[in-house]
Amino acid sequence: MEAPNTLEVIGHPRFVQENDMRTMLTIGLVWLLGSFAMASAQEAISYQEGKHYVKLPSPAPVEEPEKIEVAELFWYGCGHCFTFEPIIGEWKKDLPDDVHFRPVPAFFGGAWDTHGQLYYTLDSLDKLDETHAAVFQAMHNQKNRLADQKAMIKLLEPYGITEEEFTKAWSSFGVRAKMEQAKALAKAYRASGVPTLIVNGKYRIEGGMAGSFEDMLKVADYLVEQERKAL
Repeated sequence: MEAPNTLEVIGHPRFVQENDMRTMLTIGLVWLLGSFAMASAQEAISYQEGKHYVKLPSPAPVEEPEKIEVAELFWYGCGHCFTFEPIIGEWKKDLPDDVHFRPVPAFFGGAWDTHGQLYYTLDSLDKLDETHAAVFQAMHNQKNRLADQKAMIKLLEPYGITEEEFTKAWSSFGVRAKMEQAKALAKAYRASGVPTLIVNGKYRIEGGMAGSFEDMLKVADYLVEQERKAL
């Protein structure tokens, strides 16, 4: 009896089917192992306390206790905050429902206090969404220092804010109360510069520690996940 022709055996439908199955199983195994490796690598990404972030000795108050808060301490006059603004703006768009973002102007005296009061004035007038970026642009692209109410009112006129409305809100009890709250928060955060992120009132992230603005947000995401797991 003649030995079967090798080419004929290889070309046999049964051989082709078994060969295809072995190939598919091999590919599937490689993909599975690769997925495990990627998952392990992601789990291995761990940011260290004292190196990438600081744990506060006492938790600071949060605005919405039922959610995980990420607060940003900022100043309109800060060039780094101006650069960070569009980056964090994109990041905010994809925040899950259980995360609350909270901008907090820094009150470190002088112009810091003036611009912090401007922020809360715009907030009380429900005009922040329209004017927040415009204030940053005026200060850094137009070199408008917004050093007094007159300059602020002129900038805000196109947004339908009258001098009377602005002046009334500027001196209101609500704005004053939020200013005092923000001053207390900055002390609780133990922050000395901006921009600074605070996760759930417990962890402070600074650009110098994280390495870049993008890395600050990665550390924030990591800490948010740690807080979520602890719930």
